[in-house]
Amino acid sequence: MAADNIDNLIEDVVNASKLPAKARSINIKPTVASLSSLAYENGILPSGLDGLIDLVTTPNYLDQASLAAVIRNLYPAERVSVDVVLRVVSALGHGALKASLSLQAALLKWLVMVYHVLEGPAVLAQVYSVLFNLLDTAAIRPQLAHLLALVTRRRHVRPFRIQALLNLSRQTGNDPSLVGLLRVFKDYYPEIIVGEAVRGKASAFKHPDLLWRSRLDEIQDAHRQRAAEQRPTGPQSGFRVNRPVNRAQRNKAVPVVLTSHATEDSVTLEEVEDVSSFVSKMDKLELPNQLVAVLADPLLQKLLILRPDPESYQRISNWLSAVFQEVMAGDADEATLWEVLEVVREFAVRTRTIPPLLMAFFSQFFEIWGGQGKRETVFEILGFAPFHDFEELHQHIFKPLEAAVQDFAPASQLGLLQMYTHLLRHWTATLQSSDTIPENASTTISALVRHTSMLALTLLQTSPSVGTDSLILDFYEQTARLVTDSTLKRYVRIELPPSPLIYTFLFSNSLATASRICYILAVYKKGIETAVATRPRGGTATGTSDGGAHRIDSHTYDRSFVNLFNGYIMDMCNCFWRNRAFNDTDTNAQACTLSAGTVNALATYALSVDRALALNSYFSLSHSPLLCYQSIERVRDLEDDAIEHDKTIRVRHGGPVTQSSLTRLANAGGMRLSWQDYRIEVLKNLADSGFPGVAELLKNAMTVLKKSIDGRLSIQGTPIQM
Repeated sequence: MAADNIDNLIEDVVNASKLPAKARSINIKPTVASLSSLAYENGILPSGLDGLIDLVTTPNYLDQASLAAVIRNLYPAERVSVDVVLRVVSALGHGALKASLSLQAALLKWLVMVYHVLEGPAVLAQVYSVLFNLLDTAAIRPQLAHLLALVTRRRHVRPFRIQALLNLSRQTGNDPSLVGLLRVFKDYYPEIIVGEAVRGKASAFKHPDLLWRSRLDEIQDAHRQRAAEQRPTGPQSGFRVNRPVNRAQRNKAVPVVLTSHATEDSVTLEEVEDVSSFVSKMDKLELPNQLVAVLADPLLQKLLILRPDPESYQRISNWLSAVFQEVMAGDADEATLWEVLEVVREFAVRTRTIPPLLMAFFSQFFEIWGGQGKRETVFEILGFAPFHDFEELHQHIFKPLEAAVQDFAPASQLGLLQMYTHLLRHWTATLQSSDTIPENASTTISALVRHTSMLALTLLQTSPSVGTDSLILDFYEQTARLVTDSTLKRYVRIELPPSPLIYTFLFSNSLATASRICYILAVYKKGIETAVATRPRGGTATGTSDGGAHRIDSHTYDRSFVNLFNGYIMDMCNCFWRNRAFNDTDTNAQACTLSAGTVNALATYALSVDRALALNSYFSLSHSPLLCYQSIERVRDLEDDAIEHDKTIRVRHGGPVTQSSLTRLANAGGMRLSWQDYRIEVLKNLADSGFPGVAELLKNAMTVLKKSIDGRLSIQGTPIQM
């Protein structure tokens, strides 16, 4: 392919530029000539353009003639990025590391010629001062003045620039390019620039090479056409039949839509061109010869959804069954299987359903599959599994799948985690759209959450990273959406994450991770409080809704569950707010599951480091490794505001902030800020900075923050009451 050839030539030229001419084994000039020819014929893709711009803007051993030839043939096939423009501008000026002045002139000329295809022309306005200050360099002045003339707007015409241009014009004997730029300036402020200054011969700033511009436009038009033909495997419009532009793009396993038995009164799918045509002809549309084409054709999918037909779906199932039987019998090669599954994946993504026959196939296939191939395709398909008892699905589908891919851990475990997240999202949407909530909704969701929690704990050991934490939290944030849904929260029980997972995230080195787990627990707290406050109808815990699903009420969560959850909340309040980290004497407090011996050892070590700071204060808003920077930054902002309004403030806080340090600060002539107000300001600042979790948890757990508006503060916690 031409793209591969030009990439190889670019690589050869770049490699040769790193060696002195005498050290090269070949003559590079023919290679440069071939590169120029291919660039003229097909243009240069962004990746190749990046490499060539680096070549001509950085010091190297290539001769000036070759570099100039490269610049003359820099025909971009797509729009020129802002990064490329900035690298060209950075090569301008004087210095040992700058390009030669002749190359700088060529690069400026190139910017003028590609100005109309820049991805962001505004970037040149942002570097206007840099360009303007180079006008005293005679070798690049004509090209530079032309580029400035294109960029100049009213905001760029300043008195000091007018004066500089006038002075430079006098010094150079009214250089035509400078006079031309002055005329551009005069168009904006004719009353400032005197007429004599712009009289005489001046540059008209005509396009430097119209033939080059014409060739560039041809290259870009051809590239856009090729991209349009090759872009998707599916259609550009969801209301047109998928017509591959060439045989190479056709799926060999799944046939295309073809209708050969239409009558005079019927209309074929191939005749539909837009949504209006589809709607007006829907009743007359004839089904194609092979309905299995529905797997790869969005228009046929829409028709079968709007005109469901059991016989049609049976034909599709029969075709898939035949393919899968061939796979299991060894009569079909592996490539055919993955080709069919890839099409099924696209079908599942578009329709949010998978053919029921596929689940039966997977239950057999996973028993013999070794996990090789496109595992991601399988994971994505199963993310749309139908809502069904999870224990049964796990026994027949997910357990064999996990066994098949276990040799590829931890990458396969991350894929499984994302699959379960997508499955929970899909099931949530299914329940939200149901007229009645199934009776097993809560038990099914709970089983999925418990199983995924075990997988999450495994991943914390096999692949510990912020990225893994984020994927795990994606799952639990999806469970939180069940709690916030006005209907589902009445029927789906909350399953708490395992204690090791909660405390691992609480003491993570990522503020985003800690904030997200706090926010999830805050949402859970609201849901549990609502359930505990709800009395079962008829005085029993087995009352059901009209749809048959059990409602979540005060009997759903036993005392041990509530006490465990309250322990999580109390530990977090002790860490962030009460300066009582790892305390186990408060009601429900669990000391973050640390043993007394461990806490004592940590406390002894903490005092050996700093006798003025006890262990229980190390994770407060002021001293926590995650929050200390945000805390002191908020104090600095408050001090700046206070100094602006009160000039008598002479002292700033040194940090970190404590209750006694704020008192000393006020007595020394610094800002007056109460301990409670300081902590509330820190929480608000965290929320404003995109980390609302800690503030949300404390606000829902403590009376103090609910009453912060009137300034009457208390530090009494509010656990869930049974």
